[in-house]
Amino acid sequence: MSTQQTPDGTSVEPQPVAAAPADANLVPLVELAPAISAVSVSRRAFLGFGLAITGGLVGAAALGTLFPVFAEDASAAAPIVPTYDPSTKQWAFVVDTAACIGCGLCVAACKEENHVPEEPEYTRTWVERHTVTTDGELYVDSPDGGINGFPPESTAPGAAGKPVEDAYFMPRLCMQCVNSPCTAVCPVGATYKTEDGVILVDARRCIGCGYCVVACPYGARYLVPAGELSPSDTPGVADKCTWCYHRISRGQQPACVEVCPVGARKFGDAADPTSEMAVLIAEQQPQPYRPEYGTEPRVLYLGPVTTEA
Repeated sequence: MSTQQTPDGTSVEPQPVAAAPADANLVPLVELAPAISAVSVSRRAFLGFGLAITGGLVGAAALGTLFPVFAEDASAAAPIVPTYDPSTKQWAFVVDTAACIGCGLCVAACKEENHVPEEPEYTRTWVERHTVTTDGELYVDSPDGGINGFPPESTAPGAAGKPVEDAYFMPRLCMQCVNSPCTAVCPVGATYKTEDGVILVDARRCIGCGYCVVACPYGARYLVPAGELSPSDTPGVADKCTWCYHRISRGQQPACVEVCPVGARKFGDAADPTSEMAVLIAEQQPQPYRPEYGTEPRVLYLGPVTTEA
């Protein structure tokens, strides 16, 4: 390494360049919670700058080369429970619209369990009432996401006073699609699929672009607002139902399933042929909602389901 001279003729030895740090393995969010907000804000600002320079998705790819944490092929977060083996599971969720009574306990339990904001526009799960009047018209309402139940008459515009032919409640949540549009459009790999098929959001990577929110054909995503209640303590990132992954990886049921007083929501491992879920699917053959989307949702429905909604 040759010496260099300053403008006044003084000779100096060049300093060696520090070696680049090794790729860091991602760790569970629960271990990073105190620092997530500051890191996420600074990283989103930096990534936004990179995207502006290099242009759209190309910018994300370029930054992934320079900084491995942004790379699409970077390792996903480690399982929340070290002893949990996702490779052995094939989770499935079945909703029975004929059994649902529209009490809203599932919505309340979800918000409490996952620190979801109280405002109805921010929700991981909600309940709709589908009302068909005698003239064949369909009306769908979901006052406050169904968290407080439903009034006797539909609140949908135009439904007041019309005689009802049929009505039922339809719980909604993330469909955990096999062919998931949300994972396909995320430019930084923040929305990813676990080995057991559950789609999660890594708040450390999410830049809040909203692509996944727009891409979801079921309207099951939102961007977390700033406030006292914020999932993962990170405002500005995408959020959605995770089937309470922190619970199911510990052998528990999702909060909404556990609290349902009539068993309208059922969850289990379809990979086990002796499980209640596998038997239910084989015998009752629940159907996906909107199969024409081609997403292969893993939430299945029993009872009446109106696809026109």
